[in-house]
Amino acid sequence: MTDRPKIFTPAEVAAHNTAEDLWVSFLGKVCDLTPLMNQYQGDALLLPIMECAGRDISAWFDPETKDVLKYVDPLTNCVRYYTPRGRFVHVPPAGPRSDWVSDIGQPWWRDKRYEVGLLTSKTRWIRVINTLTSQEQRLQVCSEETLAEILQRYLRYNSHACSYTWKHSGVSLDMSRTLCENNVLDDDHELQRLRLDQNLFCPALLLHFNDDLTEG
Repeated sequence: MTDRPKIFTPAEVAAHNTAEDLWVSFLGKVCDLTPLMNQYQGDALLLPIMECAGRDISAWFDPETKDVLKYVDPLTNCVRYYTPRGRFVHVPPAGPRSDWVSDIGQPWWRDKRYEVGLLTSKTRWIRVINTLTSQEQRLQVCSEETLAEILQRYLRYNSHACSYTWKHSGVSLDMSRTLCENNVLDDDHELQRLRLDQNLFCPALLLHFNDDLTEG
């Protein structure tokens, strides 16, 4: 498997929603801002970030410049940062301030040290059925994930998942490819259009035991 950023679902990001463990997503990235929270502990400029802990804050940023949104102040005709929730850490004040240190280096939204992965463009549900035990597990996965990465998600339910051949519609799946690349199509949009219950049409992946527990 190629070394690439981990992909997260919105639900996984949402689980990190406290000041002691705070993640956000924006512009397709997932960032762990816990070190920032610790560094500026007690600072009122953390409040807008804390209010959005575990959520997507892409609306704060310009997708082209990757910077905080800006606007022209109608009173001063000066360009200002647009922060309707209030100014937050690393956003400069509107005017000169004696307590503002301008030499902050990279602002946190450009600092790659906080990045822990990418946010999926779309999640989908699958059913993983162990044909040996008849156990079934529903998993929410990322559409960009390969089967090998999905297997890693499933290991918490079956530590010997590597000892199984994964199949769909009788065809063995290529673990280096995504679901769609394995012809496990995502019909969510069509099901929504037809007003059909997506839970009734959740694709099933069948696990066939290889009689080999050496791969645990």
